[in-house]
Amino acid sequence: MDLSIFEAIMLLCFGLAWPFSIIRSIKSRSTKGKSLFFLFIIETGYISGTVHKLMFSTDLVMVLYILNGLMVLADIILYFINRRRETHEALRTY
Repeated sequence: MDLSIFEAIMLLCFGLAWPFSIIRSIKSRSTKGKSLFFLFIIETGYISGTVHKLMFSTDLVMVLYILNGLMVLADIILYFINRRRETHEALRTY
């Protein structure tokens, strides 16, 4: 059960960006500047990293994969909420 310090640093650095993205999604109430495809690619990467850790190399770094994956999931959920809001607002203007 070796802890990879460089893997942990990478995940911490990536993870620091997600709270800002989530806050931006909440404040803007918009999907502008968001790519659902990109979010799903990133989520797939975090899920794959978690599965790898579970199967081959369980250590504390797995927690970072899970936390990052949860933050991306939150951003994906906000994307759908904001898209629904945008659709409703567009229908009201007609």
